[in-house]
Amino acid sequence: MSTLKIAIQKNGRLSEKSLELLKNCGIKVPNGGRILKATASNFPIEVLFLRDDDIPQYVEQGIADVGILGQNEVWEKAKDVVEVRTLGFAACRLSLAIPREQKYTGINYFEGKRIATSYPNILSRFFAAQKINVIIEEIGGSVEIAPGIGLSDGIMDIVSTGSTLLMNGLTEVETVAKSEAVLIANRNLSSAKSEILEQLLFRNDAVLQARENKYILLNAPNDRLDTITEILPGMKSPTVLPLAKEGWSSLHSVIQEDDFWNIIGRLKNAGAEGILVVPIEKMIL
Repeated sequence: MSTLKIAIQKNGRLSEKSLELLKNCGIKVPNGGRILKATASNFPIEVLFLRDDDIPQYVEQGIADVGILGQNEVWEKAKDVVEVRTLGFAACRLSLAIPREQKYTGINYFEGKRIATSYPNILSRFFAAQKINVIIEEIGGSVEIAPGIGLSDGIMDIVSTGSTLLMNGLTEVETVAKSEAVLIANRNLSSAKSEILEQLLFRNDAVLQARENKYILLNAPNDRLDTITEILPGMKSPTVLPLAKEGWSSLHSVIQEDDFWNIIGRLKNAGAEGILVVPIEKMIL
């Protein structure tokens, strides 16, 4: 039987989120100690724990069939892989920053400047598109310190909250790209492995749909059902069940969580009572 080899970051928040994704999909993966390879006990997947910047190469070469990592690493390595789907976590941005005391005058400020980064390929493509000449200083880590020690005039680095920039006397001035976790795949997956990947995506979709929606139950007088149904259509239409109390019914439906607070007042004004909102564990459309 075929097994799908999936590469994820061996430690850090992205690793934790990737393992959480597999867990939410009902896939049991042992991850104790410092193991670098683990086989799921209930799904045909083998997990490889790797450095995130190595994952694109391993997937391109077929050592791993698929991988989960940040889009920034995919773009930087520029390997011949397929971006299958963004995953909705590990969001960040790649931004340019300069010393706080400098006056920023626009993107042309960087003409002829030295910029330190761990992502030289992304940065060079960005400035080539802007037709601006810069000198790129590639460094492996602690990018924020570069202007303070005289290595560069500015930096490009991953930014989530911006607090690290502030702590190092820097100001964010331009967003080069926005990134999040992405699932990539080898271009030449066998039909058997492609089928396993489709099963994994199906499970993940069910988890994401459940996360974005809530199950709602409410009671309403029968003479207001049409009005409430218009407010609360559900996936197709609400389920309506008679209550023991004559003239009343219970409505069951599914709504997007973001919409609930916008319509709750309308539901109450239309006569809805006893409104309950319940989390959904999995949702298949």
